[in-house]
Amino acid sequence: MTLAAPGGPDSPACPDDAVEVGRVTGAWGIQGGIRVAPFSKDPQALFATRTWFVLPPEAPVAGPRVAAAPLPRVLNVSRAREQGDAVVATARELPDRNAAEAMKGARIFVPRSAFPTAGDGEFYWIDLIGLAVVNRQGEALGTVTGLIDTGPHSVLRVARPDAPADASPDAAERLIPFVAAFVDNVSLADKRITVDWGLDY
Repeated sequence: MTLAAPGGPDSPACPDDAVEVGRVTGAWGIQGGIRVAPFSKDPQALFATRTWFVLPPEAPVAGPRVAAAPLPRVLNVSRAREQGDAVVATARELPDRNAAEAMKGARIFVPRSAFPTAGDGEFYWIDLIGLAVVNRQGEALGTVTGLIDTGPHSVLRVARPDAPADASPDAAERLIPFVAAFVDNVSLADKRITVDWGLDY
């Protein structure tokens, strides 16, 4: 399903494999630069393509926001670099600071196909979402619904297949550290993760 965005009928829409990789937190500098908070500590997806797709905030942005023309559907990025824990960028579609300030809260998407190739034993979180998780005994533990970044490592959030509809969040999911001590194998082709984890953990 293609994601729609505001703009004219001839404006391009987000591609089917678009992944949200960051959000605009505000303007940067005086010449139309924006500051983007990436969703990954290693924001290489933002540097892998010069075409960023834009969707508006899901909810009203807190604080002052400049009223302007509809957000551009696409940013053709001319420069982008890391600055601290953010990425700062300029684009043709943002000619001045007012245009940049109007972008506050906008969601930035790039095609999954543009991501750099992951290294051996490395995976993008988006590729793990939806994978089935089984243990060494072949017992189904659930499906990956998300990941938690704890700093030292990530933790898989696995929805329990047997959880009742009214189960509390703690009872509805398993949290499995995504580390070699517990993860035996990740097969993207088979859409399965095999772990050393018991049904009663």
